[in-house]
Amino acid sequence: MANRSRKPTPKTSKQNKPHAGMVKRLVKKPQKKLKRGSWLSSMLAMPTAASYAILLSSASLIMAFAWISVLFIFNPDQVSWLNKILPAWAQIPLGNHERPQTLKQIQLDLRKKNQIFGETLPLHQNAEDSFLLPVFQQRPNCQSDCEELVELRVYERSEELEFKSQSESYYYLVAQLPVTGPDESFIISPSLDGTSEPQDISIPLPLTEVQRFEGGTPLPGVWFNLRGQRQQGTDAFAYGQVVYYNPERTNLLQMLSWISPNGQLPKWQQVTGDSTKELVVDQTIGLEPHLQVYQVKPLKLFLKPIQLEAITLKSSAFKDSAYQNALSIASSGLWTPAFEWLKFIKKQRKGVLPEAAQAQMDLIRLHSQLSKTQAQKNWASPSQEVLADLIDGRWEKALQVFEASPHNVQEIVTLLKADEKRLWNRTAAALRVNPNRREVQAWFALILAVQQGEGHANSWLKAQPKITKDNLAYIQDLLARLNNEGAKLQISSTHPSQIVGTVQPITQVTKTEWLQPNSPADLKLTDNQAWYQIEVSAFHNGKSWLNFPFENLNPPKTDAAKFFWKTLGITSDPEIQIVVWLPNGEQQITIAAIKAVQLQGKVLRLLAAGPKILENQNDVLQPKPLALTNAALEWVQPFPITLQQLHQQNPQRVKVILSSVWQSLQQSDEVPGGAIPSFEQMQEKLGDWPVQVIDLTNNAQPEIILTISAGAIASLNQPTSEIQGENTEQRRDRTIILSDRNEVIYTDFTGNDLQKLSAIAKLSGVQSLALLVENAHNYSLRRWSEKNQRFE
Repeated sequence: MANRSRKPTPKTSKQNKPHAGMVKRLVKKPQKKLKRGSWLSSMLAMPTAASYAILLSSASLIMAFAWISVLFIFNPDQVSWLNKILPAWAQIPLGNHERPQTLKQIQLDLRKKNQIFGETLPLHQNAEDSFLLPVFQQRPNCQSDCEELVELRVYERSEELEFKSQSESYYYLVAQLPVTGPDESFIISPSLDGTSEPQDISIPLPLTEVQRFEGGTPLPGVWFNLRGQRQQGTDAFAYGQVVYYNPERTNLLQMLSWISPNGQLPKWQQVTGDSTKELVVDQTIGLEPHLQVYQVKPLKLFLKPIQLEAITLKSSAFKDSAYQNALSIASSGLWTPAFEWLKFIKKQRKGVLPEAAQAQMDLIRLHSQLSKTQAQKNWASPSQEVLADLIDGRWEKALQVFEASPHNVQEIVTLLKADEKRLWNRTAAALRVNPNRREVQAWFALILAVQQGEGHANSWLKAQPKITKDNLAYIQDLLARLNNEGAKLQISSTHPSQIVGTVQPITQVTKTEWLQPNSPADLKLTDNQAWYQIEVSAFHNGKSWLNFPFENLNPPKTDAAKFFWKTLGITSDPEIQIVVWLPNGEQQITIAAIKAVQLQGKVLRLLAAGPKILENQNDVLQPKPLALTNAALEWVQPFPITLQQLHQQNPQRVKVILSSVWQSLQQSDEVPGGAIPSFEQMQEKLGDWPVQVIDLTNNAQPEIILTISAGAIASLNQPTSEIQGENTEQRRDRTIILSDRNEVIYTDFTGNDLQKLSAIAKLSGVQSLALLVENAHNYSLRRWSEKNQRFE
């Protein structure tokens, strides 16, 4: 600093530095040597220790300011704490990203954008260090699953001193991923093997949930499953996407879209021999195993260092004719024979296969485990047993079932006639590998005879160059079993029996009152059997469903029994299930055989013989015994949610629902009349009641089904302690259904206390679902009438 005095500052040396002797003199006689106004003179006038302290402090300050300057240049956020002591005009600008925020601030910003924040999912053991935040948005004109996932965000906690010292944690947004669900064509594709033509539909389906994969997922990084669900007919499809968070690049990557027709979620499991687990997507339909297995493979991309690669059987992993044949029969669905063949090939190669070949073998092994499990079950139906055996390549065992009885022949013919190439492809693939195997030739001939006629089957058999006389005779004998009268009727019949009715036991049978294709002398019971009279509520005649009362059934005067056998489909399947409910609510099912038919006026009855099970069925509160054939109905059971959960999805609709339900309770005198309670009061009482959401009117908009137990109704008027002492089991459950317009379209709260919705079912050949309703005397099937806007 310059001295304001005009007098020159005395020089201490040539280099302006005092030597030791001079310092001593100055210390001893300061007043003679110091000059006023000189800062050096003032400093030298102090004690020696203080001088060094000031010099060190000055050096520290200089270094601190230098370090702050470096941080300001390269990372301004590191010196953001200075903003607390600097005036507004001198505030330090931060980096390109925004200031960190607390979780409450993040949620507030999302609310301002009309977005909904989901539950945070931790990325590390300490959930406060970093997390994934799902962001949802309300779908317009929506009735269910209305919160659609639109974005994923990753936040990391700020480590700056300014924010780390706060009572709340502050977070930086480090990664974002916009989310769009898969196209509808991905779900409604007619096949899952990728061979079908793409559909001209580009409607994105909503993703509604985010879950973190747990338990041994591949490292490093975190894997997430985004999923949704779609009801398609009676099937609940699950679909979604797999997302990977890469901590080394701090980015989110969409890795895969998936679909599961059976509603199963993807899972990581050990499939191949290495230590890294594979992602398995279960796409099994019925008895047909179908699994997609994806391996984690490296990529030479900076932002995407890995990918999920499917294990396929499209190309052979190495050149070997036996290995290629094994892949061929596996691709046709013969998983177990293919796996046994591959085990033999691996043994020949001293237990060593190329990595790609081992992966293909492991994929086949996984399918084989499923088909084996199914084939080892005890099936009640011969056709299901044969189907499971043929899928697993158990040709001989399936033939044993075919040869066991004429009834089995009839049922298996129905199976073969309805086959859509899956059994045909298996037998054809097996014949390509071994064209002389007798059991495979037999099944190929049977399928050919049923689908194209016996002439085609015999022509094909005679054209086989190496078929022996014994094998030809054996297979032709099997074909001859198709030629009995019952089988002919079965082949010509276009529909299986689809019958629904009410059952009651009877002790005496007057043979002359019943029609049967054989003589009345056949109406005999074996030991431990009883007669059951079934009053038919509805049946399918091969073209459409007919319901009681049956006004237009006009059987011919001659051979009326044959008319009913064919019209009802009894020729193809004379068995009928009898379902009774035990006092504890458990179902008991037995199989009876239809022996005769009776039409009196507009009432159609069946006579069936079966085991004695209908005892002590006098309780009017127990459901009536139900009779139905195997192909009549497919039960539909939507997954229940509570009214409270529905309120979170659609608050306005729940308000209307609660009001309608309370009015119904008042009309049936379940609760006192008068003013309807407030929404908050009703929500407190009814919020935990379960509801089901499903489209019953075939307008692509879901209805709300609310089934109310007797105890729940009693709780509206009495304290819980009083209800526990009351026998609410003496009352029936009640159901109310509200349309997408919140109008009551079905209710059990009527003057007829014995009416009750028993189940929801899918009928063959009918697009909309049906209600199975128990009435005072029988069951009825009710379907939605678009014309009359009601169930009838």
